[in-house]
Amino acid sequence: MISLKKPLIVLALGQLFFSVQSSAQEHTIHPLTLQSVKVNDSFWSPKIRVWNTVTVYDVLDKLEGKYEIDRPDTKAEKERTGHTSDAFHNFDLVAQGKTNIGQHDGPPWYDGLVYETIRGAADILAEYPDAKLEKKLDAYIDRIAAAQAVDPDGYLNTYTTLTRPKQRWGLNGGQDRWQHDVYNAGMLVDAGIHYYRATGKTKLLSVSVKLSNYMYKVMGPAPKNNVIPGHGGPEEIELRLYQLFKQHPELKAKMGAPVHEQNYLTLAKYWIDDRGNHGNPDSTYKRASDGSYNQDAIPVTQQTTIEGHAVRATLLASGVTATALETKDPAYIKTVNNYWNNMIGKRMFITGGEGAIADDERFGPDYFLPEHAYLETCASIGSGFFSEQMNELEADGKYMDEFERVAYNNLLSGVSLSGDHYFYENPLIATDHNRWAWHGCPCCPPMILKMVSALPQYIYGYDDKRVYVNLFIGSEGKIKLDGSDITLKQTTGYPWKGTTHIEVITEKPKTFTMNVRIPGWAENKENPFDLYKSNVGSGVKLKVNGKEIALNQVKGYATITRSWKKGDVVELTLPVQPRIVSVNDQVKTIKGKIAIAAGPIVYGFESLDNPGVQDYTLTANTVMAINYKPELLNGVNVITGETTDKAGQQVKFTAIPFYSLGNRKPSTTYQVWMPENGK
Repeated sequence: MISLKKPLIVLALGQLFFSVQSSAQEHTIHPLTLQSVKVNDSFWSPKIRVWNTVTVYDVLDKLEGKYEIDRPDTKAEKERTGHTSDAFHNFDLVAQGKTNIGQHDGPPWYDGLVYETIRGAADILAEYPDAKLEKKLDAYIDRIAAAQAVDPDGYLNTYTTLTRPKQRWGLNGGQDRWQHDVYNAGMLVDAGIHYYRATGKTKLLSVSVKLSNYMYKVMGPAPKNNVIPGHGGPEEIELRLYQLFKQHPELKAKMGAPVHEQNYLTLAKYWIDDRGNHGNPDSTYKRASDGSYNQDAIPVTQQTTIEGHAVRATLLASGVTATALETKDPAYIKTVNNYWNNMIGKRMFITGGEGAIADDERFGPDYFLPEHAYLETCASIGSGFFSEQMNELEADGKYMDEFERVAYNNLLSGVSLSGDHYFYENPLIATDHNRWAWHGCPCCPPMILKMVSALPQYIYGYDDKRVYVNLFIGSEGKIKLDGSDITLKQTTGYPWKGTTHIEVITEKPKTFTMNVRIPGWAENKENPFDLYKSNVGSGVKLKVNGKEIALNQVKGYATITRSWKKGDVVELTLPVQPRIVSVNDQVKTIKGKIAIAAGPIVYGFESLDNPGVQDYTLTANTVMAINYKPELLNGVNVITGETTDKAGQQVKFTAIPFYSLGNRKPSTTYQVWMPENGK
């Protein structure tokens, strides 16, 4: 994500599973709560087991300093301090009253990584209760609360307290871009909300309230301080805190601090609206600007493209979208549509990756999509959360098409099949590319946990009269629709197979509309703006109770309105077959190259299977076969065919899913885009 030689950071934020209550659109999609969905899926369930039993414990242990050193940056850190970095040691030092000691384990955003991991672990607990994990988290929360308790204001940021206590929030010559005071605070609030939702425990939520109250007290229009988050994300979280107490006012009495929920909404909006307002240089109400890097060059509502640090940008975009859902503000709605259209239509990579440029980890200009691009794991996850929020706002399946692109490609690429090694960057061509056990800036593993633990809530959705099937994942989702209890039970072989069955379970006949997403790729619309193009022919079929019906589509969904009874079954068949993907002519960086995909999955050519891959060329009419290999990479579809090598000879190629590259041996060499023969 970030070079530690530079004062910047990449982290990321997810979303909560609350039902938002308003939108400027005719229909607002509400995701389900995590407790309302149970996943039983041949593709996702084995991965979820690894993340729940290996990854979450792996990340927590490594945050405690229990990691092997397999990178120069972690080796240098140990040589400097004499020990591996222990994020929790920082909280203990603060709890002991230590301040301005010039000592801090890990980067300034280590607090935030702790909180993000607790948030992801909390969502795991909500779905899969685990007494061992809950006990471990409770012990961490005690240490966090003890650190806050020494400060009468409720302030908590261990890096600032231990190294520069007079520069809270980046004031007095400090820099929040580096210190991450506001970002870390936001992640703490996020963890407090999620942990309460999962367990009913309020200790961390109370810590969150005290810190939020302090931020509202010191930040805002003059005479308060002109402070916005140096890293986007806290905007959405303060909105979620507002929504929590709005929905559950009885919680206020348990906080041990006053709760005025409107203040949290006011703070969230201030952080959005104050961007671009740097104050008069001659006044006391001023702040330094990081310009477009931090989406602070001009006011948010004047921004027509998505710019700057890709994680900061996508998390801010998600926050503005969530606020648009709550407030119905047309200026916010226009802004997030501008962001998303630009991101997906001109700056998104085929795997759902975002961030073309390593320097400042930022978006490049329109149509600049080089194969060697940075493509930080956190940036793709941020864009996935943003796309899901846009689906809620606009009720259009195209947003979940792009969420799905992230989920099956760039997200899964970020974590090894074993669940304990990670990618920071996910380029589309690489030589000797290695996953690491731990990183000097290990922001990706907590972000991965946040996304994979939240994923089940996005499978289904609902509004006042409709249910939505957004993702094809074997599961049961319980929905309360217009006073009736409805369960949707999904069985599928997706993404390896194209047929999905959706059974309706209801106590008595109920008339409603089921909207089933029809992915754009399945109807020769690889990208909603034709940034990428492909052709799979015509293969989408829809049946109800065994009888084929016409595809009546509205905004990316096949709509089926009828009186549903228990046992009714919808069968959707999608053309999961190999297809050639080409790129828009305006993309000069990969001109004359093509790639392979099947279903939602992008494929790559690993040198282990293709020794001369750097000399291969393909043709647009390449004959390909697809076969499932249960013994390979925990079970994957493999695409085979013939290609031409540098001598002009026909040789066989093997392509495997992008997410599975680099799992069979270290130092993997691979590529996704192949030169088109004759171009």
